[in-house]
Amino acid sequence: MGSAALKNFSSNDFKGKIPDQLGRIINLDTLDLSGNNFSGKIPDSIGDLEHLLVLNLSRNNLDGPVPNEFGNLRSVQVIDLSYNKLSGFIPEELGQLQNINALILNDNNIHGGIPSQLTNCFSLTTLDLSFNNLSGYIPAAKNFSRFPSESFLGNTLLCGNWPGSSCSLDGHASRISISLAAVVCITLGFIALILMLLVAIYRSNQPKLKPFPCRTAQGPPKLVVLQMDLAIHTYEEIMRITENLSEQYIIGYGASSTVYKCVLKNSRAIAIKRLYSQYPHNLREFETELSTIGSIRHRNLVSLHGYSLSPHGNLLFYDYMQNGSLWDLLHGPSKKVKLDWDTRLKISVGAAQGLAYLHHDCNPRIIHRDVKSSNILLDENFEAHLSDFGIAKCIPSAKTHASTYVLGTIGYIDPEYARTSRLTEKSDVYSFGIVLLELLTGKKAVDNESNLHQLILSRADDNTVMEAVDSEVSVTCMDLNLVRKAFQLALLCTKRHPSERPTMHEVSRVLVSLMPAQSLKSGSPPRKTNDYARIMAGDEKMSRRNESDHHHHQYSSSSDGPWFVKFGEVISKNTL
Repeated sequence: MGSAALKNFSSNDFKGKIPDQLGRIINLDTLDLSGNNFSGKIPDSIGDLEHLLVLNLSRNNLDGPVPNEFGNLRSVQVIDLSYNKLSGFIPEELGQLQNINALILNDNNIHGGIPSQLTNCFSLTTLDLSFNNLSGYIPAAKNFSRFPSESFLGNTLLCGNWPGSSCSLDGHASRISISLAAVVCITLGFIALILMLLVAIYRSNQPKLKPFPCRTAQGPPKLVVLQMDLAIHTYEEIMRITENLSEQYIIGYGASSTVYKCVLKNSRAIAIKRLYSQYPHNLREFETELSTIGSIRHRNLVSLHGYSLSPHGNLLFYDYMQNGSLWDLLHGPSKKVKLDWDTRLKISVGAAQGLAYLHHDCNPRIIHRDVKSSNILLDENFEAHLSDFGIAKCIPSAKTHASTYVLGTIGYIDPEYARTSRLTEKSDVYSFGIVLLELLTGKKAVDNESNLHQLILSRADDNTVMEAVDSEVSVTCMDLNLVRKAFQLALLCTKRHPSERPTMHEVSRVLVSLMPAQSLKSGSPPRKTNDYARIMAGDEKMSRRNESDHHHHQYSSSSDGPWFVKFGEVISKNTL
């Protein structure tokens, strides 16, 4: 039936009700409608999506109950309904979800108790029920003991054996004490509310003062000194320059951050990445960024110059990239700069060399996990710099990482990783292959119902891939055979089985071989590799001379001639 559909309509301005017809798309893998203005009830029909892995309806205005039909989502790994206005009870049917890794229901109006059936979800590693109106007892089952107290905060009538709970579990006597405590709390809360209203009325009649940005009830901000070009800057100075991170300084948004531009007093521009504090994984993501980016240096990776823990959120300070992201230049609304073939090739080489450094030259090696065109930033010379290591992981040698749930961006995610949650550096290779297809075609990885990878595979099958080349590439490239080779390299990177994909060192070497001789820097020859570089070099003599070579046959689907006869010789049947 082909690969399952992916629906990512997050962070737009969609309004109205969620269409009931979505429940008819039976092959749906991921449904992400987060960060919109959807309202009304969640359609029961979503419970019919038996192949669904990720359901994210967070940050909308949805109301009504969580549908009982969600108990039919037997394949689902993540359900995120946070930051809505949902009410009713937590369905007992959710206890049937044996594959669920994350259940996130925080910041709603859900009431009632936590159903004991949830203790049957043994794969559940992330649970967030905070800031609802839950009551009763937290299940005492062993698998519930793994959840931190933050999972249950903000439910004043919820009791259990967890830090911060004022209730014991001593039967009837405790129920009476709970009831008395509830009456006292409600009474005191009512009195406090009246006092707050009186104070608010009083303050509204006073002249308004501009708040001092760097001191709050949370205490002073913690700042790791930012030092560049011997000029030392303080948190207060940076906040003053950006007017407390005013909207006018915003230059971009991410799934978990907002990016601001700040021109320092020495006229140097930096980018400030402000991580969203409401995300439960935020602190872990912040610490990961510091431990990875802060410890490595490479010309094709963004440099972290400092960080701050402050009332304005967790802030990271990077070099500012004048030409923005590759996504902006390829798909942005302005498209002020046209990218010719040589520039696109230069960008692909830089990004490949940055990834190769992470995979092969760092110890332990680093897997990016979110390689995409919006995470490839370009400086004033269009040199590529990989950014956003918020979900990067340091992977010990000869091991893979089993994620609690799939992270990454729809359209770039390795299907094997999405299916198994087993992560290797070949997942980054797949994502890079999609970026290379973007560079060659000028098309988005996913655009409405269109999937770029599937489009190219269908064209590769009948050898019409070159018809998909971006016009800016076709008019500026003097030798379209180079474009053809780049297409075939992208197809190799996106092979279904990770073992059939090249390494990033091999990818980098192939791309360097496509560059004009005058563009290559002297003094540091490319790293020697066995197979892909030789095959992709396109030397027919070498191909015939090594026809009997075991390694050559290992990757070639044809025993006679080079691979550059048909695209069908690059892709295998199990790719489609």
